[in-house]
Amino acid sequence: MNNINNRAETLVVALGGLGEVGKNMYAIMHDNEIIIIDSGVMFPKDELMGIDYVIPDFNFLKKNEEKIKGLFITHGHEDHIGSIAFLLSTVEIPVIYAPNQACGLIKRKLVDRNISYDNLKVYTEDTVVKTKYFTVEFFATTHSIPDSHGIIINTPNGKIVETGDFKFDLTPIGPMSNIHKMAEVGKNGVKLLMSESTNALSPGFSASESKVEEELQEIFQRNTKGRIIVATFASNVYRLKHIVETCKKYNRKIALFGRSMVNNIEISIEGGYIKDENSFVSPEIANTLPPEEVCLLCTGSQGEPLAALSRIAKGTHKQIKLRPTDTVVFSSNPIPGNNASVSKTINQLYLQGANVFVNNIENEIHTSGHGNQEELKLMIRLFKPEYFMPIHGEYRMLKKHRDLAVDCDVPIENTFILGNGDILSLTKDGVKRKGHIEAEDIYVDGNRIGETGNIVIKDRKIMANDGILVAICNINMNEHKLLGRANITTRGFILVNENEELLRQIEEVATNTVIKELNRKNVNYNDLKGQIIAELLSFVYEKTGRRPIILPVILDVKK
Repeated sequence: MNNINNRAETLVVALGGLGEVGKNMYAIMHDNEIIIIDSGVMFPKDELMGIDYVIPDFNFLKKNEEKIKGLFITHGHEDHIGSIAFLLSTVEIPVIYAPNQACGLIKRKLVDRNISYDNLKVYTEDTVVKTKYFTVEFFATTHSIPDSHGIIINTPNGKIVETGDFKFDLTPIGPMSNIHKMAEVGKNGVKLLMSESTNALSPGFSASESKVEEELQEIFQRNTKGRIIVATFASNVYRLKHIVETCKKYNRKIALFGRSMVNNIEISIEGGYIKDENSFVSPEIANTLPPEEVCLLCTGSQGEPLAALSRIAKGTHKQIKLRPTDTVVFSSNPIPGNNASVSKTINQLYLQGANVFVNNIENEIHTSGHGNQEELKLMIRLFKPEYFMPIHGEYRMLKKHRDLAVDCDVPIENTFILGNGDILSLTKDGVKRKGHIEAEDIYVDGNRIGETGNIVIKDRKIMANDGILVAICNINMNEHKLLGRANITTRGFILVNENEELLRQIEEVATNTVIKELNRKNVNYNDLKGQIIAELLSFVYEKTGRRPIILPVILDVKK
């Protein structure tokens, strides 16, 4: 793997973020230098039972560790910074460059995991970082978190632009995208544009954050008798900033619920994005104030079972009990896959008598931080790339984004829809595909990284669907004798009280199998366990149509 390029070519290695929404990570390599863009995490789908995070495969970086010159972060969202702590535990990273808000979030993550790292540098739009082969520059973008940037990498084989996450909002709450710098870079020539594809399936332009501001103002103005509970993404700092300012305008104090919400508010106050510290009170104080003077700002907009709003909706939150006069505002849209859990939370809120607002045509109380199709086209037009590579999206999003690039006069043969592990080669003559490396999903299960593989996940699925059956056998191996009968215990397989006859039959099969095996001359533990599993699995499937995990427990009892 150390010899995948020669000195004349620049390589783009996709380590994460393709064919998926999350764990964004790309490496740019020329000769003996590598720079890394982002190090994100992906949150597991339901079928990944017990998995906390999915992170990129760092093996390529570990094998080329001595070439790494730095990690560059586009912005502070989890899908771009969430795996940094795991990366630092595996690979030596000489320096990390990140914008101000992202730096604050990264520092907290490292403290939480007891990782000491002292070369985290803040960059601005004016920062220029030079290595032997690369010159790295930045341009401001509008996104749902402050200090979002795209990255310009000047290489010996032309400019590469990686957009980070962006939208074009002409009336944003925060700073506007630096359209002038983008156009200037495009005027001077861009070899390869790597552009995010999250909303490539959404036509037109995304709604402006200022429109959301107006709608939220109206809700606060109309609902004056009870508490207002707002659930939104904790990382959407400009939304939080507006909510804080609106609460001040309508004389409401704010109580925070959810660790990520508290962390983001604290970092935003430290960074100067949110200025009114006096608006915040503790949950205990909030419970003593008149309801019309209180706003509860909480996590749980995606229906996460353990998040604050979900526990409030179920009535299990220790500090907050829902009241019939409460107004609940979902200032978010369900992420694909979360619709059912969000609907469940909304129904629970209605059952308790709350007044609920969700984002729809009547109430535009959320807008995406990602650009729709017309904004993606504008990005392509500004940079006018020779070659185009859609990133950050499921395959259907990448394909649609490629089609948009073709509509914007990029020749289809100059576009590349890649998967994780694929490599692009840039030379003076052009850009082409070049090989593939292993870039599998790595599972984080508690403190274990990469130890929980597909076999473990498969076993967990079986246990979840078909349960577990344990056969306990007391044996005197010296005499090759079963002491008593096999004892059968199950969990999640059948209801014991209603299936006594089936359990008796399973016990009989296990007992007869053990006796038969012990009559053989050279029997050993492994052969005995294997035969018990085979016989019981066949019998149980014939009787029930289910395939539980069969766990034989052999106890060698000496008389």
